[in-house]
Amino acid sequence: MNSLKTRRQFPLQVLGLTGVTAALATAQQPKQTVSSGKHPNLAAAQNFCQQAYDKCVEAQGANEFDMAGHAQKAKNLLEQANTQLKAAATAANAANKKKAQ
Repeated sequence: MNSLKTRRQFPLQVLGLTGVTAALATAQQPKQTVSSGKHPNLAAAQNFCQQAYDKCVEAQGANEFDMAGHAQKAKNLLEQANTQLKAAATAANAANKKKAQ
């Protein structure tokens, strides 16, 4: 009887695993877009954003995505931080270009 119950649950387990895998695959990890040569501190900050994002993804998987949406909100904020770091590097490049003229 126990094996019959396991057989019935197996398709649901496979479906759940497929859903988790798909969710992890579609996650938009922040990209390294700042030059470490020109802006080493901003590039390091972007790297930390990537690491934090990866840890959120791992935590979501370990907790079966049962975090009341807070991990997803943190990931969204990390993506925003990454975008702002790129904007800071772009602004610094423009300011340095003006100084050079």
